[in-house]
Amino acid sequence: MATFQQAQAEGLCLRFPESLGIHRELTIENAVIFLLRGTQTSPNIPYSWGFVDKPPEGQLLLLFLPGQSPFPNDGIRYQEPETKYSIAVGGTRELEVHEVKFGFAPGVDTGAWRQRRRYRLHKGGHPQLVLVHYSRGPVAQIVPALMNQPVRTYPLRVFNEPSVFVMGEKAGTKVFPNTGPQGGGMSGMPMGMNFNSPQAMVAQQNSNMGMLDRRREQEQRARAGSNARPPRVEDEDSGDENDTISTRALSLTRYRRNHDLMSEVFTHAAYSPKNVPPPPSPYSIFNKAELETQTEKLKAEIETLQAREAQRKLARSAKDQEMAANRAVFEVGDVSMEGLGEGIAV
Repeated sequence: MATFQQAQAEGLCLRFPESLGIHRELTIENAVIFLLRGTQTSPNIPYSWGFVDKPPEGQLLLLFLPGQSPFPNDGIRYQEPETKYSIAVGGTRELEVHEVKFGFAPGVDTGAWRQRRRYRLHKGGHPQLVLVHYSRGPVAQIVPALMNQPVRTYPLRVFNEPSVFVMGEKAGTKVFPNTGPQGGGMSGMPMGMNFNSPQAMVAQQNSNMGMLDRRREQEQRARAGSNARPPRVEDEDSGDENDTISTRALSLTRYRRNHDLMSEVFTHAAYSPKNVPPPPSPYSIFNKAELETQTEKLKAEIETLQAREAQRKLARSAKDQEMAANRAVFEVGDVSMEGLGEGIAV
C-alpha cells in the first residue's frame, strides 16, 4: 500500500482507457463536448492506472482526479506559473481552464515550447473529470541551470493495478482482466476525429445519414408488411445520430459543405473566362479630336516658321547682292584714279 501511495505521489493517476486522438487545436466548445460525453460514458467504463509522461504535441487525455488532488507529474518542467480562469458556457455551465506555457522535457527539448491546458466543468458537469490538451505554444529559451535537471525519477514504476469504475452505481468496483465486459466505450464520440477538418466531419455525417436512411427504410417495410398505420415521422435527431456526433456539428458540416458548393458555382459564373470583357485598345487613352487639333496647330506653326525662314533667305540674298555691287563700284573707282595720276607732269 505504501508503494502504491508513493506511485500516486510520483504521478500515477486514473486515465480514460480509450485513445482520444491527436488534436492540433482544441476549442472551448469541443472541450465541453468531450467532458459531457465523458460524463455520460464513464459510469460504464472502468478507468485504468497509468502515468502521464512527456505527451507529444496534440495529445488529448481524460483523467479522473478525486477531491482536491493536485495535477499529476507529467514529466515536463514549466518555466512560468499556471494561470486559471473560468468561462460561462451554455448559460448554466461554467468551464474552468488552467493554462501553463514555456514547458520543456529536460534532456530532450532544446527550447521551452510545450503548452498545457486542462479543462473541467466546475458547474454543470462532473468536476473530477479533467480534460488535458498538450500543444505547441510560444518558444522561450531554457534556463541553463534547468536544462538537464529531471522532473521525476526514471525509469517509471510498473503497476498492474486493476481498472476501477470512477462514477455511477459501480463507482469503486475493480475490474480484473477477463472478468467481464467493460461497457460500451466512447465510440459514440468522434475521439479520433479532428473537429477542425471539414472533410472528416462530412465523412462522418454521410455515414450517419446513410445509417439513418437504412433504418427508416427497414421501419417503413415493417409497417407496410403489417398493414399498420404509419406513425408521424419525427424531425428530431435519432439516438444513433446523437451518439456519433452532435446536432450542432452536423448543422455546421451541412452549412460548410453547401457553402463550398455554392461558392464554387458562383465563383465559376462570376469569374469564368467567357464573361471577361475584351481588353481595351492601347490607343484608348488618347483623344482623337484633341490629337487632330494639336496636329493642325503644329502644322500652322511649321508653315509660319517656314515662311519666316524664306523671308530671311530673301533678305540675306538681297543684302549679299548689294554688298557685291558696292564692292565692284569701289574697285572701278580705284582704277580710274591710278590712270589719272600717271598723266600729270611734275
